[in-house]
Amino acid sequence: MALALLATAGAALALARIWIATLAGLESELRAAAEGRPAPPRGPILPAAAHVAESAARLARGLAAREAELGRARRADATIIESLPDPLLVLAGDGRVLRANAAARHFFGTSPGPGDEGGTADTAAFLRHPGIAGAVDRALAEGAPQSVEAVLPVPVPRDLSTQVIPLAPPLTDGGRLLVVLADRTQARAAERMRADFVANASHELRTPLASIIGFVETLRGPAAGDAEAGTRFLGIVADQADRMRRLIEDLLGLSRIEMMEHQAPQGEARLDALARDEAEAMAPILAARHATLALDLAPATAAPADPGQLAQVIRNLLENAVRHGREGGRVHLSVRTLAAPEGAMPPGVLLRVADDGPGIAREHIPRLTERFYRVDSGRSRAAGGTGLGLAIVKHIVGHHRGQLLIDSTPGQGTIFSVWLPGR
Repeated sequence: MALALLATAGAALALARIWIATLAGLESELRAAAEGRPAPPRGPILPAAAHVAESAARLARGLAAREAELGRARRADATIIESLPDPLLVLAGDGRVLRANAAARHFFGTSPGPGDEGGTADTAAFLRHPGIAGAVDRALAEGAPQSVEAVLPVPVPRDLSTQVIPLAPPLTDGGRLLVVLADRTQARAAERMRADFVANASHELRTPLASIIGFVETLRGPAAGDAEAGTRFLGIVADQADRMRRLIEDLLGLSRIEMMEHQAPQGEARLDALARDEAEAMAPILAARHATLALDLAPATAAPADPGQLAQVIRNLLENAVRHGREGGRVHLSVRTLAAPEGAMPPGVLLRVADDGPGIAREHIPRLTERFYRVDSGRSRAAGGTGLGLAIVKHIVGHHRGQLLIDSTPGQGTIFSVWLPGR
């Protein structure tokens, strides 16, 4: 009996060892199949378990092949979306941004890599726009593509034509919607530019053109033989022609700035060096008005920035201060870097032009940057202004994502402050 029990126990132990080895070998084969590795050498294994091991290994290899195929499909999705030239967002069913292609990342001003979420403050503002949000909801509810026109007001106005396309079946990452953007800002700005140019030119050029025609008719008629009158009238004609030239140049310059305002500038500009150059060029106008210019220029670099446009900002503000300030007065030009927030201004670069002229009543200040808005039309024209200088300043500052602040006290003078992002 004892010998029988011992034999039974030995057989059970041997069988247990075989089962343990079988299970260990089965686990190794399954892991190797799942990881795409060759199967390890097979040790002792029960015949019945061998069939299970082979079936399980085939199943694991099939699952691994399917996972590899799914990975290739995901990479193909990502490659196609990433290479499309138009800004494109992939949204989940709850409206979350799952993916943004390179064009969308550039459009919304973020730099995650392919496959990263493209969610930024600008993206969130875009998706919260009532027209866009409504199109997303309708596309999910109806399962049909939706089209919507929208204007994003910040940081500068952008006209967008947007397509919201439902995906059935969804993408491999769960994407349920494609949002495709087409930026129509420049095309529509060109349309507005043409209309505004015609309207403004016809309005503002009417007066000098009428003066030129009148004096030419006088020179050809009653004053034909009067040399003194001829000289005086020709001088007036030349002044009016020069006024027309400056008007057209400012209108064309303003139109160009407006067309490119939605695109951030590139490069950087030493604002103190630009201010010094423009101050030197102001010498004839300062002499004509018997005015003095005080400079306080600390090293300051604006970035991103267009040096030519910022030079025009300084020139227009200085001319405005000298022409409309007090004759024989004093103009102060300063440039400095803000290392810490100052009032409502974050760190950056601050340009300031101040005069001690008659000042401007508070009700006029909100309209100073409108085209051809003049507090005193007669005095403005007599000073040689076109009525476009501050409008140009406003649009250039907007193009640079900056701020323009105007503070004036009647009888004491006016201060123009321009904040720009700095390096």
